[in-house]
Amino acid sequence: MMPMTKQRLDIPLKLKSVSDSGEFEGYGSVFGVKDSYDDVVVPGAFSASLQAWKEKNALPALLWQHRMDEPIGIYTEMKEDEVGLYVKGRLLIDDDPLAKRAHAHMKAGSLTGLSIGYMLKDWEYDRTKEVFLLKEIDLWEVSPVTFPSNDEARISDVKSAVARGETPSQKCIERVLRDVGLSRTQAKAFMAGGYGNLSQRDADGVDAALDALKNIKF
Repeated sequence: MMPMTKQRLDIPLKLKSVSDSGEFEGYGSVFGVKDSYDDVVVPGAFSASLQAWKEKNALPALLWQHRMDEPIGIYTEMKEDEVGLYVKGRLLIDDDPLAKRAHAHMKAGSLTGLSIGYMLKDWEYDRTKEVFLLKEIDLWEVSPVTFPSNDEARISDVKSAVARGETPSQKCIERVLRDVGLSRTQAKAFMAGGYGNLSQRDADGVDAALDALKNIKF
């Protein structure tokens, strides 16, 4: 399967501990749990990427809100176990105001999400369970985020693919349709047969969503 464009996976940050000195540990992804976009990360999805990082003697960047110019610390450990993607890191709270801010939010419980910048290299759709199984994820960076919702980022993925002359994947387009207001059933019907495949009952409720879709400027 052809690799997809770079995108983001928003996941709850399940913290095990946060120390006063800035160290934290927890799970950035839990295997087998369906998210709001019907994604399920399967065991082994991160293994090839983590091995590649190990060979470079490095780990994905720890950024503030995906800002490449705002690293706020380092990851000291990242591995798969029977639960999911375990991460351990250290925020540079003595040297970076943003790191100190992130640390305060973690301690207070107001920073509850991780958002992964990645390339999805292999996936399949399970028609029985109606979920996308993410089978191989190439990690680029992992950001703690205060608002782990990335509708605009998903639309940006489609725009960037078109700009490069590529055809966005069906999965990516279907997500954008849901981001602009269609239900999962409506999005699947639209992808299967276009607007004409929607029932009149469905079509009555998607005019605003389609207007939003048309207003995406490439």
